[in-house]
Amino acid sequence: MSGPRSTSPPAGGHDPSRQSLGTNPGSFANPPEIGGPRSFSSPDTPGMPAPSDKTAWDFMPEDWRLVEGRWTPPAGFVPITQLEHARLGTVTPEMRRVAEREPHLTPEQVRDEVAAGRLIIPANKIHLDGCLDPMAIGRASVTKINANMGASPVASGIGEEVEKLEWAKRWGGDTVMDLSTGGDLDATRDAIIKHSTLPVGTVPIYSMIIGRQIEDLDEATVLETLVHQARQGVDYFTIHAGLQRRHLPLVKDRLIGIVSRGGSLLAKWMLHHDRENLMAECWDSICEVMRCYDVSFSIGDGLRPGGLADATDAAQLGELEALGELTERAWRHGVQVMVEGPGHVPFDQIEYNMKLQRRLCHGAPFYVLGPLVTDVFPGYDHITSCIGATAAAYHGASMLCYVTPKEHLGLPKRDDVKQGCIAYKIAAHAADVALGIPGARDWDDELTKARAALNWERHFDLAFDSDTARAFHDEDLDVDTDFCAMCGHDWCAVRISKEIQVFASGKDEGYAWDKPRVSAALSDEQKEILQKRGVLSPAELHRLASKTKESMQAEDAKAACHSDVAEPEKAKQLQRTQLDPETLEPLQQP
Repeated sequence: MSGPRSTSPPAGGHDPSRQSLGTNPGSFANPPEIGGPRSFSSPDTPGMPAPSDKTAWDFMPEDWRLVEGRWTPPAGFVPITQLEHARLGTVTPEMRRVAEREPHLTPEQVRDEVAAGRLIIPANKIHLDGCLDPMAIGRASVTKINANMGASPVASGIGEEVEKLEWAKRWGGDTVMDLSTGGDLDATRDAIIKHSTLPVGTVPIYSMIIGRQIEDLDEATVLETLVHQARQGVDYFTIHAGLQRRHLPLVKDRLIGIVSRGGSLLAKWMLHHDRENLMAECWDSICEVMRCYDVSFSIGDGLRPGGLADATDAAQLGELEALGELTERAWRHGVQVMVEGPGHVPFDQIEYNMKLQRRLCHGAPFYVLGPLVTDVFPGYDHITSCIGATAAAYHGASMLCYVTPKEHLGLPKRDDVKQGCIAYKIAAHAADVALGIPGARDWDDELTKARAALNWERHFDLAFDSDTARAFHDEDLDVDTDFCAMCGHDWCAVRISKEIQVFASGKDEGYAWDKPRVSAALSDEQKEILQKRGVLSPAELHRLASKTKESMQAEDAKAACHSDVAEPEKAKQLQRTQLDPETLEPLQQP
């Protein structure tokens, strides 16, 4: 027989736990190359495109000169954008704030990644003067998620959109996009920006066509709209300039054609005018507007696939090549760039899509929608897409655009925003752990220690959604004891492991658990969670929401749970006490 298998990661990635706890050998990703094309990256499957050998340094403004190894701007030049400051070697306050929020990076590393075009700090000067808290998007940083919101012609309004913004912030959104197509678009956008500490993105073409036909759109309207939204404080614009006339014949045999709203509108404009895409025609003018306010590009993927049958086709890849060319031109204007990506993509094609973008767009951050890995689960597309999003982030995507359960079906409501954010926080966090980003697993390790110690209160405190975790637990067993309702006392493997003296499991003094306790009454939010589940009766919900230690008849040192009282049957009976639905008093026992 051969000897024991080595536990060393074959690629030599970092251990994502800064304390190196447990027995996990660490990340199997590539060793990190911050300052190179593989900052945090997955090993390439054979046949994958290699990274580009170019960066934003290869696409400098024509009037800059390379003097003794340093790029020098023309006399009188005043840097405006984060990219321009980085090119001059300046560490801005925004770069320092990014490094504070991402302690695995130094301010100088943040500056150098911005200068290379591999990291952006979407921070409009106007929004910076307001409440914006600067953040970064790029593969050297942790994976970010975006939450979409916006009023439609048939639903929602300003108040509801601001509420959804606050909800997205609570549940982990890193940026938000206002995709409003109805109501007062201007007022909605203004309200979101004024309330948002997160960067705000828009798709300006939606506002450009309010009150006019798409065929009437012209360059003056495009630039006027961009200036107006930039002055409001929008941090990044989605501009669908990569969809060009030569790509339109490639769409005719698709099962579902063009699913991007901006892409479909501009396709119609091109066919009507028999001209090139208007956004591509005035790209340089658009860049000049965006530079003035340091608005970042999110160059739109107007030909993203809307079904698995159309993924990775000639139209999508042709547009991606054009997005790389537009990236180069934007960098020459000193404008920060990220690139948008698919869409609906079979799981086996995700790595190729991520690594082809890395090559064609020279490492500019990739911002992807999903991808959705199957088409047949409407109502659950936050799940179908977060599966693809995990793979996308592991293979190179820098930001994930969430998908909610309402995708393809309707405008997301507040709870849909929560479900989409949580699904995508799972995807982003899982990818960061897999990539070996330092500290990415620390949170997991802390919760594992709490779970091993059967310290339920700390367990719930560490949970991303503490209310749901606590409510689900109390639905079955509302006493914090040395087992869970899934296993019961006698079968609880964690309790048994904790009792084995030679094991370290459950013995961390910082998580010591001394005695069972009756859990606190349900909060309003926890009660609402259980009401929606519909498992418990109204009487039982009332009991959990209004209980006290006296109502459970628990002694000071003993809680009424069936593993830690002298009369376990009495404890079980207490937990199952039924209340009269009329009086909400305990029913008389026979």
